[in-house]
Amino acid sequence: MLRQIEGSRAVAEAVARARPQVICAYPISPQTHIVEALGELVKTGELSPCEFVNVESEFAAMSVAIGASAAGARAYTATASQGLLFMAEAVYNASGLGLPIVMTVANRAIGAPINIWNDHSDAMSQRDCGWIQLFAETNQEAADLHLQAFRLAEEVSLPVMVCMDGFILTHAYERVDLPEQAQVDAFLPPYAPRQVLDPAEPVSIGAMVGPEAFSEVRYLAHARQMWALERIPQIAAEFQAIFGRDSGGLLHTYRCQDAHTIVVALGSVLGTIKDTVDALREQGHAIGVLGITSFRPFPLAAVREALQLAQRVVVLEKSFSVGLGGIVANDVRSALSGIRLHGYTVIAGLGGRSITQASLERVFLQAMRDELQPLTFLDMDWGLVERQIERERRGERSGPAAEAMLREVGAVASRVR
Repeated sequence: MLRQIEGSRAVAEAVARARPQVICAYPISPQTHIVEALGELVKTGELSPCEFVNVESEFAAMSVAIGASAAGARAYTATASQGLLFMAEAVYNASGLGLPIVMTVANRAIGAPINIWNDHSDAMSQRDCGWIQLFAETNQEAADLHLQAFRLAEEVSLPVMVCMDGFILTHAYERVDLPEQAQVDAFLPPYAPRQVLDPAEPVSIGAMVGPEAFSEVRYLAHARQMWALERIPQIAAEFQAIFGRDSGGLLHTYRCQDAHTIVVALGSVLGTIKDTVDALREQGHAIGVLGITSFRPFPLAAVREALQLAQRVVVLEKSFSVGLGGIVANDVRSALSGIRLHGYTVIAGLGGRSITQASLERVFLQAMRDELQPLTFLDMDWGLVERQIERERRGERSGPAAEAMLREVGAVASRVR
C-alpha cells in the first residue's frame, strides 16, 4: 500500500505489523515520532496485544526491553545520540545475553558541544557492543529493514539496531510502500524464544563468568554475527520474494562494473553520491558507488569482491575516530588487505553539515587525479580552526573552543549583515 508518509510513521507502522508485545520508550529527538506513533497505535487498539511502557530514561528503556525479551516477549525500543550512550551498559548486556531485541537508532551527533543534527557518531560508538547494525538509505528501506531485523534477531539470538539518519529520513515525507499484515505474517513467524524466564523452571541469567569461560562466551557472540553474515542476504531474498522489492542485504553497488574509482558510504548520503556519480559519468568519468547496509557484521569478503578491480576507493563517512581518522575506512582497509590501490577517507556531514553535490564532485575529481589527501574533511573552515589553535597557543583564556569559535562566527555574520 503506497502512502505519502513521514519516515518515522512508516517505521512505526512497519514495526506494528511485526506484532511486538512490549514497546518501551523514552523520548529523544529525532526518534520521538516513532514511539509516539506506536503509542497511539497501542492506545487505539490497532496494535494489540502490546504493552507500551513509558520509562524514566534510556537506560530504563533498554532494561525493560531486556526484561521483556528474557520473559519471552517480542521487544522493541528506539533511541538516538546521548540516549544510546546513556543505555550503553544495558546495550552490552542485551547482546551478551543473546536477546533478540530490535531498536531503531535515529542517527544524531554526540556532544559536546550539544548538537541535535544528523551524523553517525552515535551508532559508531557502539560498533563493538555485539549488536547487528543495519543502515538504511531511504525511508522505504528503513521500514523494510525493521521487518527483516525481527526475523534476523530471532533466528540468530542477537539484538539488531536499524540505523536511519535523523531528520533527513525520520522527518522526511516520502512515498513508502507499507506492507500488508498478511505479507508480514507470511514473512515473520510468531516469536518462539530460545530462552524464557519461567518461575516453574527457574534459571539464572547474566551470572558472573570468570576467566575460565569468558573468552568462549564472547566468541559465541562473534560466531552468531558470522551466522548473521550468511543469513542477512538469504533473508533479504526471502523478503523480495514476498514483498516484490529488493531491500536490505549486505551491500549494494551502483555503476561499479567498469568503475576505476568507487565511493563507499552508508545511509541517506548515498542518494546524493549517486546523483554526483551520474553527473560525473556524463562527463566521461568511470566512477561508481558501493553502499554498505550491514555495518555489523561487516561483510569483508563481499566488500573485497566489490572493490578488488577498482584503481582507487573513496570512503565517505559521517563519523570520525578522534586521533585516527575514518571508522568505516578502517574496516574497508581490512577488507582490502593485500590489494594495492589508492585509498582516501573523506569525513563529511558532521553535526548535520550539508553535503552538497558540488562539494562531492570537487573531492571526487581530486581523488580521480590522485590529488586528494589521504584524510580529508569536506568543506572544513580551516581559517576558523587555525585561529582558535593560535589563541590556545598564545595561552589566551578564550573559554571552551566551541564557544570561542561560535563567537567568531557570530561576529563575522554580523559584519556581513
